[in-house]
Amino acid sequence: MNKLLFEIAGVVEAPLSKVADLLLTDKSTPLFVPDTTIEVDRAERTIAYQGGWWYRGEYALESHPRGTLITHRVYNAARWGRWGVPLANRFFVGFDDRTRAAFAASLAGIGAALGCPTDLN
Repeated sequence: MNKLLFEIAGVVEAPLSKVADLLLTDKSTPLFVPDTTIEVDRAERTIAYQGGWWYRGEYALESHPRGTLITHRVYNAARWGRWGVPLANRFFVGFDDRTRAAFAASLAGIGAALGCPTDLN
Protein backbone atom coordinates (compact mmCIF):
# COMPACT_ATOMS: atom_id res chain seq x y z
CA MET A 1 0.00 0.00 0.00
CA ASN A 2 1.34 3.42 -0.97
CA LYS A 3 1.59 6.10 1.71
CA LEU A 4 0.54 9.66 0.86
CA LEU A 5 3.38 12.14 1.43
CA PHE A 6 2.11 15.33 -0.23
CA GLU A 7 -1.05 16.67 -1.87
CA ILE A 8 -1.83 19.86 -3.78
CA ALA A 9 -4.60 20.96 -6.14
CA GLY A 10 -5.36 23.70 -8.61
CA VAL A 11 -8.02 24.77 -11.07
CA VAL A 12 -7.67 25.12 -14.83
CA GLU A 13 -10.46 27.36 -16.10
CA ALA A 14 -11.28 25.11 -19.05
CA PRO A 15 -13.81 22.29 -19.46
CA LEU A 16 -12.80 18.88 -18.16
CA SER A 17 -13.00 17.41 -21.67
CA LYS A 18 -10.42 19.87 -23.04
CA VAL A 19 -8.01 19.35 -20.14
CA ALA A 20 -8.41 15.57 -20.37
CA ASP A 21 -7.82 15.63 -24.13
CA LEU A 22 -4.57 17.54 -23.59
CA LEU A 23 -3.18 15.64 -20.61
CA LEU A 24 -4.36 12.11 -21.24
CA THR A 25 -3.15 11.84 -24.84
CA ASP A 26 -0.03 13.97 -25.38
CA LYS A 27 3.23 12.96 -23.68
CA SER A 28 4.73 16.37 -24.47
CA THR A 29 2.25 18.12 -22.16
CA PRO A 30 3.43 20.04 -19.09
CA LEU A 31 2.91 16.94 -16.91
CA PHE A 32 5.26 14.68 -18.90
CA VAL A 33 8.13 13.36 -16.77
CA PRO A 34 11.01 11.65 -18.61
CA ASP A 35 12.54 8.37 -17.35
CA THR A 36 9.44 7.23 -15.50
CA THR A 37 6.77 4.59 -15.93
CA ILE A 38 3.56 6.29 -16.99
CA GLU A 39 0.05 4.93 -16.44
CA VAL A 40 -2.86 6.75 -18.08
CA ASP A 41 -6.45 5.83 -17.25
CA ARG A 42 -8.79 7.85 -19.46
CA ALA A 43 -11.92 6.37 -17.86
CA GLU A 44 -10.82 7.43 -14.36
CA ARG A 45 -9.12 10.60 -15.69
CA THR A 46 -5.85 9.85 -13.91
CA ILE A 47 -2.18 9.89 -14.78
CA ALA A 48 0.46 8.20 -12.63
CA TYR A 49 4.23 8.48 -12.87
CA GLN A 50 6.50 6.07 -11.05
CA GLY A 51 10.27 6.35 -10.95
CA GLY A 52 13.26 5.76 -8.75
CA TRP A 53 12.94 3.42 -5.82
CA TRP A 54 10.12 5.19 -4.01
CA TYR A 55 8.40 7.94 -6.03
CA ARG A 56 4.85 7.73 -7.36
CA GLY A 57 3.09 10.90 -8.47
CA GLU A 58 -0.58 10.78 -9.36
CA TYR A 59 -2.73 13.42 -11.05
CA ALA A 60 -6.52 13.22 -10.92
CA LEU A 61 -8.82 15.39 -13.04
CA GLU A 62 -12.37 16.20 -12.04
CA SER A 63 -15.05 18.69 -12.93
CA HIS A 64 -15.06 21.96 -10.97
CA PRO A 65 -17.48 24.93 -11.05
CA ARG A 66 -14.72 27.03 -12.69
CA GLY A 67 -13.48 24.31 -15.06
CA THR A 68 -11.24 21.41 -14.08
CA LEU A 69 -9.72 20.56 -10.71
CA ILE A 70 -6.33 18.85 -10.95
CA THR A 71 -5.13 17.15 -7.78
CA HIS A 72 -1.51 16.01 -7.51
CA ARG A 73 -0.52 13.45 -4.89
CA VAL A 74 2.96 12.14 -4.13
CA TYR A 75 3.21 8.67 -2.60
CA ASN A 76 5.91 6.53 -1.06
CA ALA A 77 5.73 3.50 -3.35
CA ALA A 78 8.93 1.81 -2.16
CA ARG A 79 8.81 -1.97 -2.24
CA TRP A 80 11.88 -2.24 0.00
CA GLY A 81 13.29 0.23 2.50
CA ARG A 82 9.91 1.96 2.73
CA TRP A 83 10.76 3.14 6.24
CA GLY A 84 13.71 5.12 4.86
CA VAL A 85 11.76 7.40 2.53
CA PRO A 86 10.34 9.80 5.14
CA LEU A 87 13.68 9.85 6.94
CA ALA A 88 15.58 10.55 3.71
CA ASN A 89 13.13 13.26 2.70
CA ARG A 90 13.71 15.11 5.96
CA PHE A 91 17.22 15.70 4.70
CA PHE A 92 15.86 17.09 1.42
CA VAL A 93 14.79 20.36 2.99
CA GLY A 94 12.28 22.10 0.78
CA PHE A 95 10.72 18.99 -0.80
CA ASP A 96 7.19 20.35 -0.24
CA ASP A 97 8.15 23.78 -1.59
CA ARG A 98 9.83 22.31 -4.68
CA THR A 99 6.87 20.03 -5.34
CA ARG A 100 4.48 22.97 -4.97
CA ALA A 101 6.58 25.10 -7.34
CA ALA A 102 6.78 22.30 -9.93
CA PHE A 103 3.01 21.77 -9.77
CA ALA A 104 2.39 25.52 -10.11
CA ALA A 105 4.63 25.59 -13.20
CA SER A 106 2.81 22.58 -14.68
CA LEU A 107 -0.56 24.19 -13.99
CA ALA A 108 0.60 27.42 -15.67
CA GLY A 109 1.84 25.39 -18.65
CA ILE A 110 -1.54 23.70 -18.98
CA GLY A 111 -3.26 27.09 -18.85
CA ALA A 112 -0.90 28.45 -21.50
CA ALA A 113 -1.49 25.44 -23.76
CA LEU A 114 -5.26 25.89 -23.47
CA GLY A 115 -5.26 29.69 -23.41
CA CYS A 116 -7.00 29.97 -20.06
CA PRO A 117 -6.30 31.12 -16.50
CA THR A 118 -5.32 28.79 -13.67
CA ASP A 119 -5.50 29.04 -9.90
CA LEU A 120 -3.33 27.19 -7.41
CA ASN A 121 -5.38 26.24 -4.34
